[in-house]
Amino acid sequence: MSGRATKVLAAAAAALTMTASLGAVPATATTAPTPAVMVGKITGPGSQSNTHTAWGIYGTDLGVMWDNGDGEILAAFGDTFGNTWTPPGGNGNDWRSNVLLRSSDTDLSNGMTFDSAATDSPGHAKELIPSLKVDGVEMTVIPTAGVSVGTRQYMAYMSVRHWGPPGEWDTNYAAIAYSDDNGENWVTTGAPTWDNPTGDNKFQMGAFVRHGGYVYLFATPNGRNDDAFLARVPEASVLTKSAYTYWNGSAWVSGADTQATPVLDGPVAELSVRYDAERDLWITVYMRGTDIVLRSAENPTGPWSAPQVIVSDADHPGPYGGFIHPWSSGDDLYFALSQWNPYNVYLMRVSLDADANVVRPNLVADPSFERQPGSGASAPWSCTGNCGVDASIWGFSGDRNGFVRYNSGWHDLHQEVAVTPGTDYVLTAWLRTSSNNDNGFVGVRAVGGPPIAETNFASVGPWTRFTVPFNSGGNTAVEVFTGVWTDNGDMWVQVDDYAIVEAP
Repeated sequence: MSGRATKVLAAAAAALTMTASLGAVPATATTAPTPAVMVGKITGPGSQSNTHTAWGIYGTDLGVMWDNGDGEILAAFGDTFGNTWTPPGGNGNDWRSNVLLRSSDTDLSNGMTFDSAATDSPGHAKELIPSLKVDGVEMTVIPTAGVSVGTRQYMAYMSVRHWGPPGEWDTNYAAIAYSDDNGENWVTTGAPTWDNPTGDNKFQMGAFVRHGGYVYLFATPNGRNDDAFLARVPEASVLTKSAYTYWNGSAWVSGADTQATPVLDGPVAELSVRYDAERDLWITVYMRGTDIVLRSAENPTGPWSAPQVIVSDADHPGPYGGFIHPWSSGDDLYFALSQWNPYNVYLMRVSLDADANVVRPNLVADPSFERQPGSGASAPWSCTGNCGVDASIWGFSGDRNGFVRYNSGWHDLHQEVAVTPGTDYVLTAWLRTSSNNDNGFVGVRAVGGPPIAETNFASVGPWTRFTVPFNSGGNTAVEVFTGVWTDNGDMWVQVDDYAIVEAP
């Protein structure tokens, strides 16, 4: 237990499991589609870096990312648990309020891997900033933003006093810590603090952007229901609170943060912002209501474009975060997405045009089966033979996944998808199988006709991504399918997180 008192940890972990609300969201769903595409799992069992065996990170959330200025991405995560963690939500042993991983992965198209962690012993990610873990005093300490200036790393964090109902929590204060050894150790003394004695301070959850000689601090009060506000500070003075100025709607003013007026209309939560030099636009991704949205502006003070939903709660239940990967480039914006029930973090991608409007969205409806009302396949999904939906926490992401299972003959799960004739597309899907599977296929076919493109698979152990490029030819619609010849005894295939997107 890393030297902590077992009794205190057990009681605190139990309290966190029952009341934690950073990830939990109200039980409502939207009908908006999800244009973003699942790229890969970046934390927990089944992640590309196997963070559970590499650093004892079995369940965690957030994934606040920033460039350390020396060829690495630093990623800070929230409440993190060890090998007794089980979904849903945060629970289990080895509770660390915050951890940090490092990545030099420049090819995000196939996921994100990590090279190292801030550790306190070999193979164990340490708690960066300690917390009391006492409900009503200090429950936890959560990282909310990071930025580098020179060789120094800065990380904003909030001290959570109490988790309330979903979407509500109380903080003691927000502050900035700094590290001069690439995030291995953090100093919290002598740094700016935004106290929150009455619960209405505007600068409790932050997002940093370094631009034009300043560090900009976008921020919200505690909880998920308020507007966002803006401050900035010369990059050489991040640790001097009196150097911060606040946007009051018409000018940058010194003094009290109470002078700040909204730059983003609420509800805004888990805010992430970047300046996109290629587009000369400011882009933000955040949780709005129950969905993850994207907005853009020519200036950090706005006006900001209308929200575009990029991840719907209906497809990825309990989404939060949406932390932008700083090395996103060209059409592709990559971001880290937390989901409450799997209580882990996934890398997602959305394509944008020159004006930061979503283009080339995922064309597959209900791609993760989360909109299915029961265990049988319902529209837009259909079966040839025997298939259905696992309504549990077995999916690659979220709660559900599709399946095909039988002991003789051909069986598949499929959906008709509208396409543009003569166009190149890419199909991706995640699947795993029973050990005796020996002849499965994933691909696209003409509606009611033969395959256009497909990939054959045999036994697949952990969740694995399959990619099938194809041209639509003369078709205005195709069927995406996953099927198996079940002629080797009882066998099954589980599938999740489909996508068909137009090739760049």
